[in-house]
Amino acid sequence: MDIYTKTGDKGTTKLFTDQEVSKDHIRVEAYGTIDELGSFIGWAKHSTDDEIKQFLEKIQNQLFVVGGHLASEGFDYPFQIVEQDIIELEKMIDKLKVRPEFPPLEHFIIPGSTEIAGRFHIARTVCRRAERRMITLSKNYEFDPLNIKYVNRLSDVLYTIARLYETEVKYVEWD
Repeated sequence: MDIYTKTGDKGTTKLFTDQEVSKDHIRVEAYGTIDELGSFIGWAKHSTDDEIKQFLEKIQNQLFVVGGHLASEGFDYPFQIVEQDIIELEKMIDKLKVRPEFPPLEHFIIPGSTEIAGRFHIARTVCRRAERRMITLSKNYEFDPLNIKYVNRLSDVLYTIARLYETEVKYVEWD
């Protein structure tokens, strides 16, 4: 696979179906934001413990599945997000919430009282943007709704991890 193809010089790109679309097409926006999310998770994971790091590496691989699905028409992409993937996200949230250092939430928190928490809050907000792009895409194009559910739950995981790392210092609650 070549690094440069020169086809993008005209402001277009090709989907997996070989259909040429504008680089600002909502489908490209959706899978591009998923790609961006994977990069932010890659940046954030290096300051976590081994359990979280391994979990996030699995998520990065699953984001390739989501992105590939979004770059395909309909349900033709050979890999899929399944309900079990979403259950695993929920299990991780439940596992993190019972750690002794995890505080109860009483107010909104101001993101970023530690650098690592700030990284996860950035990943979380990019995840929310990806979800919004996917919802916009779903209004005109058909794709498996489990992808939206997965990304929604992933933002909850990223928020939970951010909160875990906010506890390293007294995080600021917003009244």
